[in-house]
Amino acid sequence: MMKIRTEAAERHVLTITVDNEAGILAKIAGLFTARGYNIDSLTVADITENHALSRITIVTNGPPAQVDQIRAQLERLIPVHKVVDLTEVGPYVERELALIKVAGTGDIRVEALRVAELFRAKVVDTTTRSFVFELTGTPDKIDSFVALMRELGLVEVGRTGIVGMVRGPEGT
Repeated sequence: MMKIRTEAAERHVLTITVDNEAGILAKIAGLFTARGYNIDSLTVADITENHALSRITIVTNGPPAQVDQIRAQLERLIPVHKVVDLTEVGPYVERELALIKVAGTGDIRVEALRVAELFRAKVVDTTTRSFVFELTGTPDKIDSFVALMRELGLVEVGRTGIVGMVRGPEGT
């Protein structure tokens, strides 16, 4: 009996430099959708002074062959200048920003503030019955903070998605 080998899915962080024009994000999302690829995180920002270019950061999961196919298809899109898989180029930094609303009074409120201090979360809004914390870090750090706040009265979470950059003096 022949054994069929399947490749394990791996997490990949892709940065895509594109012309800053209407419809490009829809084209890229459509490419993922049409092929059944999932986007775990998506961020987009203008990166030039003259607003000519944007940088899209996409986190996806898939076997290496599928991620290579995604890269090749992205590189063929006309407004795409460069596609970089940060996961493959070497050490890189990734961060995400989250706003986390927690409601509570008394001891719960004190404990929420204590946990926030441990995570270096910043209080950006407060009422007598709630806090909104701002937290920047790796997705795992944010996940851990949210899990702890769930026990203390988590109300709402908003996350920006991941941005990443290669370490060292070179650009991508």
